[in-house]
Amino acid sequence: MSDAMASRPLVSQPIEFGDPTSNNFWVEYPNGLVDVSRSTHLNDLKSSAEKQLGIDPFKDTGAQDILQAGSDSITPTLLPGQLDVPVTGGRTVRLDTEKTAVVIIDMQNFFLHKDLRSHPKGLACVDPLMRVVPFFRERNIKILWVNWGLTTAELSTIPPSLVRGFAKPGSIRGGGFGSNLPGDFGRLLMRGEKNSELYGPLQGLYEDGKDKGTDFWIHKNRISGLWDQTLLDNFLKENGLKTLFFAGVNADQCVLGTLVDAYFKGYDCILLEDATATTSPEGALESVIYNAGNSYGFVTNTDNVMDSKF
Repeated sequence: MSDAMASRPLVSQPIEFGDPTSNNFWVEYPNGLVDVSRSTHLNDLKSSAEKQLGIDPFKDTGAQDILQAGSDSITPTLLPGQLDVPVTGGRTVRLDTEKTAVVIIDMQNFFLHKDLRSHPKGLACVDPLMRVVPFFRERNIKILWVNWGLTTAELSTIPPSLVRGFAKPGSIRGGGFGSNLPGDFGRLLMRGEKNSELYGPLQGLYEDGKDKGTDFWIHKNRISGLWDQTLLDNFLKENGLKTLFFAGVNADQCVLGTLVDAYFKGYDCILLEDATATTSPEGALESVIYNAGNSYGFVTNTDNVMDSKF
């Protein structure tokens, strides 16, 4: 896994980010723990530590610095329903599984099937997802399959820039949205068509999770799944979700668009590096990984997720 946060040093003392009077906050500790579970305010932890150690902050000199002096040992206890996930930069993200979802973007036949295009890097994401999705399910983390799936009515609402972007003259995919694809793949990225289904074993993985009530199919009609009051946006709000893992294709297009919009809306963003790919030239994926770790949130991989503490 690339060390996307190598340039960001560990904090020298515990810091709370956000509003200390609300439920919208993170706490970061010098040992690398970033608690995004929104379960323990820094002041609450300080008061608890003082009580456990028998310190009266009004009488004992230096008691106000207790968290600075003993910050490596005075951290919140890992509670039931929480998960500690190693991420790049020497950090560990602590999350609340009930407030967490995995957003898997566009792992569809249109983008991956060999009869429609060559995307070996995208295909390499299939096995990591096949392994990690059951792990997430066991931790009661929702799996959101966010895919292109247009209706006839939506074809008239798509802006010309996007229409042009998906029209590729001279290609078997050249007709753009709603055009007929070869064989039995159906109309390009329309709902219910074979080209809009998940690739290979991922379709069965989704259907298994759908039957279990852990997996949800969410249609999108733009590069970003969160560009406006979308189906994804509504689902996240209705279910009280705050922390989002991201995976899929293409990294620098639909994945990045959705991740950045999630960041703008205040969600916690974690990119699954080995389950994300692109057809763009070298450097495109690296840029996404770098910014995901340094600006938008965190970067990890599926092996680290499966090694998480809970």
